This record gives sequence, C-alpha cells and structure tokens, in this order.
Amino acid sequence: MIRESAPAKIILFGEHAVVHGQPAIALPFPALRAHVSISESATELEFRSVDGSLLAAPHLPKKSDPLLLQMLLTVLRRLRIVAPEISVLLYSEIPQACGFGSGAAIATALTRALARHAGRPISAAEVNDIVFETESIFHGTPSGIDNTVIVHERALCFTRGTDPLPVQIDQSFQLLVADSGDRCATHIPVSAVRERLQLHPEGTAVILEDIGAIVNKALRVLASGQPLALGTLMYKNHALLGKLGVSSPLLDRLVSAAGSAGAAGAKLSGAGRGGVVIALVKESGSADVALALQDAGAVQIWNTTIQATN
Repeated sequence: MIRESAPAKIILFGEHAVVHGQPAIALPFPALRAHVSISESATELEFRSVDGSLLAAPHLPKKSDPLLLQMLLTVLRRLRIVAPEISVLLYSEIPQACGFGSGAAIATALTRALARHAGRPISAAEVNDIVFETESIFHGTPSGIDNTVIVHERALCFTRGTDPLPVQIDQSFQLLVADSGDRCATHIPVSAVRERLQLHPEGTAVILEDIGAIVNKALRVLASGQPLALGTLMYKNHALLGKLGVSSPLLDRLVSAAGSAGAAGAKLSGAGRGGVVIALVKESGSADVALALQDAGAVQIWNTTIQATN
C-alpha cells in the first residue's frame, strides 16, 4: 500500500491582498494533515473515505462529490493515468472551509500517491502546478499561496507570479489557532473583495497596499529574533481585513478576547467570514488566552510552535 500525506496551512499575514499582487506569509500547520492511501483493486477506480463511504468514482459520477471527482480526474489527466484499477482511501484531519487549505492538502497527497503508484517521478514544482489547477476547481481564481506552502511544507513569502521565498525565522514563537466553528467557502469573501475593488478601486487599493506593507515589516521582525513584535502588526492586519469586509462579529470577538487575555497579537487567518483566528502568545500565558478564546466561542483550539529556520 502506498501512503502520502500533506499538512494544513495558516496565513500569518497578507490574506486577500495576496490575490491582488501583494506579498503574504504562510506557514505549514502539520498538526492537521490529509492522508491518502492507494491499494490494488479488482474493480474500477473508486475514491473512498476510511469509513467506506464513496467520495468519487469516474464510472458513477451521480454518486460522487462533484468537486472531489473533478479533483481526481484532473490529477489523473495531468499524470496521464488512464482507468487505474485501484482503491484510493482519504482520511483528512483538516476541517473544510476553515482557512486551513484542506483542498490543496488533499490534492497534494493524492497527486504524490498516484504518481508513486504509477512509478512516475514527480518534482515539487510539478506537484505544485497540478495542485494549483485543482485549486481553481474549488476557488475559481486562487492566489496560489495554499498549494505552494503545502507542497513545499515550509514557511514562505509568496507574491503571485513570482517564485516563493523562504522566510527567515530567527526565534521560535507560539501560536494558538482557534476554530470559530463558522464556515464560509473561500470563493465568497474572495469574490466580495474583488467586487469591492471594482466598485471602490482607490480606497480598496490603499487597504491592500497597507496589508502588503505590514507583510514586509513582518519579514523584518521575523528575521530580528523578536517575534512578539509581530503582535501589533497582527492587530493592524486584522483591522484592515475588517475594512475589506471579510471579518465577522465572531472573529472580531475572538481577536478581542485573545487581546484582553494577554495575547501579543491576534487576527483572522484565511479567507475570513468564518474559519480560524490565530493568536501570538507567550508560553506562560497561553492557557489564559486559550480559555478566553473558548469562552468567546471557539469550538477547538490548537497550540503550535513555529520553529526557527536554520
């Protein structure tokens, strides 16, 4: 049996602005992963979850999840694999429509597993290109940041249309990742920001440029060995995302609760209007912030350490 997995991701700074040419910083979030396994089968290809439920099957399209079926067919086409007699099992720990890059993680693990099964060498660049195509199925016009950080599984500064740059992190720091419990498909807030840019081009462009400036400041802070100085930038980034209309009362409440409990910084992460909030904390105060986030409505909280780069 062939097994592959890929991590979730979180955006530290720059969501939405990255769709419109500004830089963003994204981090892999290995606490949550998507897992794909492939075994031989005497029947036509079927894509199932580990509980046995059918997710996608090219010969039974009416019983398939249409997005997962399109993802599966896209990967098979790009790898030039025709009618394989295999069983594909999916187990994903990553919540969907939550800002974690669930679709990109599934597609990454699926692409690598199918390539290995076919005995086909595949580079990270080709995996990234294939996964980006599948992202278009889910999100319409993705920036490319999700697939890039998930495929490379390292902290990256991403600007659309250019090669991603590794992020220098001189000192480890701690984040709490709080799931609001609200869900919103990525394409909805992305489309809303695009519409806002069309209706109010000057004001919206200024907000996007201000977010890009925050990203550049954050890169310098990360390289300085003073990660708690990111906190002020996080609050500013969240406020600007609020001006773009992609926050929500619940997300704002979670950010405020984290700050009141002593977080150095907090912001929404991902497309917004639901999903997650990230909070920058000291180890000594993380329990207090986690309790405050829970009291404010978070349904699940993960504690993760972002490691310094070598």
